[in-house]
Amino acid sequence: MNWEEITGLLQGDRNAPKRPDFRVMRHILSLLGHPEEKLRALHVAGTNGKGSSAAMLQSILTESGYRCGLYISPHLLTVNERWSIDGEKISDARLSELSEKLLAALKKSGEEAGAFELLTLLAFLYFYEEACDYVVLEVGLGGRYDATNVIPPPLCALILSIGLDHTELLGNSIAEIAWEKAGILKRGGRAVLLRQSEEVTSLISKIAEEQGAELTLTDPSLLKRESLGLSEEGAFQCFSYRRRTGLRLSLLGDYQLRNASAVLDAVDILKEEGVAIPEDAVRSGLSKVRWPGRFELLSRSPLILLDGAHNPDGAAAMTESLRSLLPGRKIDFLMGVMRDKDYREMLLLTAPIARRYTAVIPEGEYERALPAERLAAEIRKYFDGPVEIGKDIRSGLSLALSHLEEEKEEEPTLLCFGSLYQVSEIRSAVRELLSKEKNMQLPLLHGSSA
Repeated sequence: MNWEEITGLLQGDRNAPKRPDFRVMRHILSLLGHPEEKLRALHVAGTNGKGSSAAMLQSILTESGYRCGLYISPHLLTVNERWSIDGEKISDARLSELSEKLLAALKKSGEEAGAFELLTLLAFLYFYEEACDYVVLEVGLGGRYDATNVIPPPLCALILSIGLDHTELLGNSIAEIAWEKAGILKRGGRAVLLRQSEEVTSLISKIAEEQGAELTLTDPSLLKRESLGLSEEGAFQCFSYRRRTGLRLSLLGDYQLRNASAVLDAVDILKEEGVAIPEDAVRSGLSKVRWPGRFELLSRSPLILLDGAHNPDGAAAMTESLRSLLPGRKIDFLMGVMRDKDYREMLLLTAPIARRYTAVIPEGEYERALPAERLAAEIRKYFDGPVEIGKDIRSGLSLALSHLEEEKEEEPTLLCFGSLYQVSEIRSAVRELLSKEKNMQLPLLHGSSA
């Protein structure tokens, strides 16, 4: 296959079939020698936070000296990002080679597989052939019927924040969505649940008991932030959790500390199961982890942040983090959304701290994306300040940056959010529009406890 054929086949995953079983997956895996049964996996689900938590786990295991694979979705720049080992994404040549093997098995099976099923099959094959010691698998959608859930009981499963998203597929209530996420719990397995609403915590605890899975709940009362801000090395938060103190996380956002607490509980489970993880590897793994597009610092002067928040829970976590990092400050927002998301609730959450909005349309997803003009009209229903429209992301960013330069009273801040599908374009545009000379000194912004 040529590269265009491979990427065309593997690009999409939104229309993956929601099957009541894994017959097709298991048939194809049998022809590949069942690589999924030979992997030591960690399985990560949740509406928000699963990708960054999976990256933390990979970073810690890599720092511990293991060869660790990571499978994520969606990708931001290239499809290769979905499969990485020790932070290095798969090469084009290796992806082409594995795609040929996978398609040969698919043809032999006579089955029709969805795009996400193919992506996941390729992950199992890649990590097995590369002899990974451990593999961290991020659930694509839901959990119960997700293609990744074909694996045997993992070493540990993590269930993170659960909210209303993908309701057309997962259900219209938190309880229905939590039931779907809890589908990754397996008899005899161990799991960590991020403690959250009583409804979610009670439901998943009950399912774990019914399934015979040993469940550990995080303890928010033992999570303390010591400081946060920006240094010459980039963004950071210092925190303590349970017995560990003086931890440094290279990701901003209050929600990332909660994610880290679940990761640390998972690390303790792995240690109990005999996995050798030195404490210095835990610390260095958290301090070195990178996860683009999640409360990411793009520029210090002017201050530009990027967040992939695309649902109400994500927007709530984002605004909570803004209030912690920049207390009392009004924010300029650049916003682009998909038409099937609850953008009205996202506006209710962000409008109280907004100075102005610039509406754009996420590029490359025009069929699903809400036109910038329609988004601007919706914004005006919730916000009586300035609202402007960019004809594309680059022009919208240029417009938003011009207003930052006009602000004189305090250091202005721009936060870009609304869809993961615009993250790569925003990152690229910011690099082009800002000179490197502006990012010199990065002082501590704020210290607090949480």
